[in-house]
Amino acid sequence: MTETVTAETPTTGTPITLTARAAKQVARILESEDSGTMLRVAVQGGGCSGFQYGFTLDDLRNDDDLALERDGVTVLIDAVSAEYLAGSEIDYVDDLIGSAFRINNPNATASCGCGTSFSI
Repeated sequence: MTETVTAETPTTGTPITLTARAAKQVARILESEDSGTMLRVAVQGGGCSGFQYGFTLDDLRNDDDLALERDGVTVLIDAVSAEYLAGSEIDYVDDLIGSAFRINNPNATASCGCGTSFSI
C-alpha cells in the first residue's frame, strides 16, 4: 500500500496528495455518517495569517470538485481551493499536543503558531 494518493489540480496539473493516515481518520469520522458522505477541505479567508483551512462533511459532489479517493473514502476540494492547495499534502497527525488534520502547503509563505491559518 502506498503512503499517498494523488490528484492533479485542473489548471496547473500540480498534485495534491492524501496520506494513508488521513484517509484512515476520514474513514473513522465517516463511520457514523450516512453513506455517500465525504470530507470537504476548503481554503477560506480569515484566520490570523489571512487564509484558513476549513473541514466540513458534505454529501454533494460538484462538477468542478477535485476528488481524492483512497481506501473507500473521498475528500473533496473545490476548484478555487485546489489552486491554493496545489502541491500540498493532506495528512493526519496524532502527537503530544493533540491530533488534527495537517496540510503541508508549499505555497504558504507564513503560518500561525496553531497551523490552521496561512498566507501566500
